[in-house]
Amino acid sequence: MTVVEASPGAAAAPGGAGRDLLSVNNLEVIYDEVILVLRGLSLSVPEGQIVALLGSNGAGKSTTLKAISGLLPTEHGEVTDGDVTFDGAEITRVPAATRVKRGISLVMEGRRVFEHLTVHENLIAGGYSRGRHAGDDLDRVYEFLPRLSALGARTAGYLSGGEQQMLAIGRALMSRPRLLMLDEPSLGLAPLLVEEVFRIIRRLNTELGLTALVVEQNATRALEVAHRGYIMEQGRIVLEGNAAELAENPDVKEFYLGLGEAGGKKSYRDVKHYKRRKRWL
Repeated sequence: MTVVEASPGAAAAPGGAGRDLLSVNNLEVIYDEVILVLRGLSLSVPEGQIVALLGSNGAGKSTTLKAISGLLPTEHGEVTDGDVTFDGAEITRVPAATRVKRGISLVMEGRRVFEHLTVHENLIAGGYSRGRHAGDDLDRVYEFLPRLSALGARTAGYLSGGEQQMLAIGRALMSRPRLLMLDEPSLGLAPLLVEEVFRIIRRLNTELGLTALVVEQNATRALEVAHRGYIMEQGRIVLEGNAAELAENPDVKEFYLGLGEAGGKKSYRDVKHYKRRKRWL
């Protein structure tokens, strides 16, 4: 486990892991030409692994995913320094549609399904980049997300939150991604549905070898399925390491898992009167 200095620096590759499918190096992102959000952020995602990116609201997690997927221009954001490399090729300024064709797929926060289309139509839309071959992937999506097979004719806007999340994941899988990125997949879901979502992520990784980058505030669930994790604060990586080691780190327990030094949940009074600052700030 590594505590990262505040100054920008390249993230170290995990020991014993395969080659990096994704590498983000010293990335700087600015919105509306004045708001600096990412401040020299570096991380890597080894092929075939699940990586968790954790942090509080406003840390820059969603911006990181948008920079990787090429969606920053839609929100008046731009990369002003650093680079993004995928499968050995720099893609920092490659159009978003081209990145999808190369194998990067993003499940955005809040599901973002096409509410006026049916479940089947949403899935077909997700396979647009594969042209006429998209229909071949439906069976695979239904195998991993069997709940969708019975909902094909339903209008997506009338699905429950959990069903919409399954649909968003299924739509992303239709492009046959090599890297699946998920932005807050547990947001707004009941505990049993959260368990199901992370079970699906783990199964996709173990059975298909799918590489995943998961942004989450539910640090407990994310670290349970991840191989490696990064902690993000104020637009930069401040802590990184093996997921199991991060889960046992006192600072991670304190600030992200809500646990005290003895492993028990902290009371409101404990949190209110807690004085120690995070070691990385």
